[in-house]
Amino acid sequence: MPHEAPPPPYSQAVPGYYQPPPQNVHVQGAPAVASGPTVIIHTTAPTFNLISNEPATITCPSCHAVVRTTVIYQPSLSTHLWALILCLFICWPCVCVPYCMNSCQNANHYCPNCNAFIGSYRN
Repeated sequence: MPHEAPPPPYSQAVPGYYQPPPQNVHVQGAPAVASGPTVIIHTTAPTFNLISNEPATITCPSCHAVVRTTVIYQPSLSTHLWALILCLFICWPCVCVPYCMNSCQNANHYCPNCNAFIGSYRN
């Protein structure tokens, strides 16, 4: 059986990965240095500017794949208001027109890979 080398100790850095410097290390003969204030960096999920009601090419924040979004149109408050206005002005045969036009509805964008909700374009 060939002799295998032991694995590196856990304290040894793995190439390609960042290892933070050790904390509270005091070298004999060196003056003690007080550590400064702790800095907390808060990151948020990326926001997407889906500029239209058409599918957009983005990187999905859920599965991290570059995809072209799937758009599902949904009636909004303005869609219902336009239908009401058409009804009030005796254009009742045209009441269904705002529900048939994608430009009068909200466009909800979804990832086709993992079906995660990406964002919404509101009219």
